[in-house]
Parts: sequence; C-alpha cells; structure tokens
Amino acid sequence: MMANFDWKRHFGALAEGIERLREGSEVTLLSLTAENSEFIRFNQGKVRQIGTVSQGKLTLRLIDGARQAYSTMTMGGQLDADLDDAAQALAMLRSSLRDAPEDPHLLFDRSQWSQSTQRTGRLPDPQVLVRTVAECAHGLDFVGFYAGGTIARGFASSLGSRGWYEVDNFNFSWSLFDRSGRAIKTEYAGDAWDDAVFAHKLEQAASRLPILSGTPRVLTPGRYRTYFTPAAMSSLVEMMAYEGFSARQQATSRSPLYKLHTGEAQFDPRVTLTEEIGLAITPGFNNDGYLRESVSLVANGRGVDRLTDARSAREYGLTPNGATADEAPSSLAMEGGDLHADDVLSALDTGLYVGNLWYVNFSDRMHCRMTGMTRFATFWVENGRIVAPVEAMRFDDSLYGLLGDQLERLDAEPELQLNDSTWGERATGGIKLPGALAKSFQLTL
Repeated sequence: MMANFDWKRHFGALAEGIERLREGSEVTLLSLTAENSEFIRFNQGKVRQIGTVSQGKLTLRLIDGARQAYSTMTMGGQLDADLDDAAQALAMLRSSLRDAPEDPHLLFDRSQWSQSTQRTGRLPDPQVLVRTVAECAHGLDFVGFYAGGTIARGFASSLGSRGWYEVDNFNFSWSLFDRSGRAIKTEYAGDAWDDAVFAHKLEQAASRLPILSGTPRVLTPGRYRTYFTPAAMSSLVEMMAYEGFSARQQATSRSPLYKLHTGEAQFDPRVTLTEEIGLAITPGFNNDGYLRESVSLVANGRGVDRLTDARSAREYGLTPNGATADEAPSSLAMEGGDLHADDVLSALDTGLYVGNLWYVNFSDRMHCRMTGMTRFATFWVENGRIVAPVEAMRFDDSLYGLLGDQLERLDAEPELQLNDSTWGERATGGIKLPGALAKSFQLTL
C-alpha cells in the first residue's frame, strides 16, 4: 500500500458501496482507523530500525431493530477487494443476527451530520532527522523512538452522518544515559517540527547529565516538598482520570473520584479539568455516531460532569455526551497557574524535583491514593539549585492531598503531551497539563 494512500476517498467509496448492500430496515455504522507513518528507532545516537507503515482497519456494525453485531477487517487498499470482503462480512453478520438476543442497552445517534477536520503538519524528513540526531547527540548515549505521519479516523452511518478526522503529527521520546546506567528522559511532540526546539530540549537534558552522574542522595521515608514536571503529573492524572470521570464507574461506585462527585472530597479551587475537544487532537465524533462535546469535569476543585457513552446513557437514564466506549478522557486539559518555568527551582527552594514516575497504580482506590516509583530524573534541590540525583524510591500519596491542601502552585504554561501509544496503531489524543509544586509528598521506602 502506498505511503501517501488517500484514506478519505477510499473510506467514502466503501461507505457508499456498503449502504447499497443493506436490506430492509438494517442500519450500518462504519468506523475507520488508518495511518501512513514513519518509525525510527535510535540507539547510541544511531539508527537501529527504520520503516514506513500504511495500514487501515474497518469496523462494520450491523443493526436491525434491537439486535447488533460487529466485524473488523484489515483493508488492502484495493476498492473492489475491500468491498468484496465487506460484503462477505455483512452477510455473516446478517446471518448471526437471526439468533442474536436483543441488546437492552443499544443506543446510537440517528441524526444526520457532517464534520471534517484535516490538518497538515510540518514533519521532519526521516533522512534529515537521522542526520540532525547524529549531529545534536554526538558524544551522548542517546536512545530514542520517533513516530510521525498521518493519522486518520472516519465514521459513516447509513442514516446520513459522515465524520472525518485526519492530522499530521509526530512523537519523539528519547533518553540520555550516563555511565552509571541512570538516564534522563525527554519528549518532543506536536504537528510542527522545529530543529531548534529539538536541539534545545536535547541540550537542556544533556546539561543535567553531570549532576546525574554524581553520588545519589539517599532519602529516608517521609514527606518532602516536591515539584512535579508535566510528565510526572501526567502519570498521576492519567491514572486518576482513566475511570475517574466515567459515568458507568460513578453509577457503580467504583470510580476513584467517587467522593469528589458526591461532594465528600474536593481539590484545591485552582484545579479545573476539562475534556477539551477544541484542542483538535482527537476526533470530534465517536463510534456510536455522536458528535463529541467538551465536558467540564472539575471546576474550582469540585466535580461537575461525567463522560457518558451511549450504553451508559441507556442503562442509567443519562444523556450521552459523545464519550468513547471506555469513558476515559482522550483530550484532557488542566488550567495553569502562576509559576513560570524560570522560577521553578527558586520556588521549590529545597526538596524534590521529580521528572518522571513509573509503575503508578492505586493503593487505595476509593481515596484516590496512588503508589509507584520515582525514576532516574529525580533530583535533590537545595536553595534553588539541583545538587544531586535521588535514588529511586516508592511513594504512596493521595491526589486529594497533592491537588488539594498540599498544592502550592501550578505552572503558568500547561504542556501538551500527545498520546504516544503505537500498540497496533498510532493513537490519537493526549493531555495538556501544568507542572505542580506540592508542599509535601510521601515517600515510603
């Protein structure tokens, strides 16, 4: 399949062909995930793997009355062949519906709408990028992974709805290792590549390698004044948000933010979180045919609304707001504060600077309490100056505290982090977060 394959035209032709194959009162819903992507893996600043992927998957959903069935197929890019595969899948689904039970929670949008987002980015030429990395990372133990190109999502309903989302973007994450085996991880993501920005991020990380190579500071368990970078914050907030704002999890009392939504707990009034579809980093429609809405999730520290997909809406008597089936945020944005980047270390004064967290999980779900480990790029700061790396330690603390009475300041400029998952396909979405300065953070061992 050609790397510059026109997925929009192909999907439109498939949708028209499949609609002609319907019988009686049948409704078809089609969903497409596709990409034309470049992947480059680096080790010691040199290319270890490079390649191009052009792939597409079509999910065909057949609905007849209160019964439904699905089939997902890989597309080869030849219209006649793909349409023939879809016709065979449709016949199979039609046959399976004869004996299928009615779905009591079936709900999908029956309105007619049309939405299209197409954004062309400025991506690096792979061969030029290889040379840029070699030059900027000369003399450094640079290990990284670049993924960039076009991501496409499509939706078509036989009732007349059409949705298209196609964007160019990239995600580049790398680590610089020192002789001790410790490393500093950095990420650069967006839709407009700039060599100068990449070089600055790399230089900034490299400037901390001498400190990383020093004798680690060993801390005893206890509470420490701590600054979390946006990357460290994302590990905590994403874990909280995955089921925290789900209407289904709230209705079954399993949400880690259950007490926030009942009013038994709250965050600091400066904490405001929104599922912000206006960031345009994820499609403005879902696979049930609903247009997605921006949803206020936390305002002034208090729980506001939930993410509600069609099935939860049907089961619990709610109104769907375009949430995806897992009811997890895919475009979460948090408002910033007044802490500027140049003032972070002086504001911290003495305490922990946490660059990354890992192995984050819940230790007490109902109190939104999490445990995990600090990672290599965690430093001890004294009098506003980084003086030593800190050995990895386990933490255990509640976000009701870290984003509540322990929150001191938030970064003035939230940072957009795109979803870097490539599991099966490049993902859409991401999170926009500020870093945070906390009065105390619990280290346990």
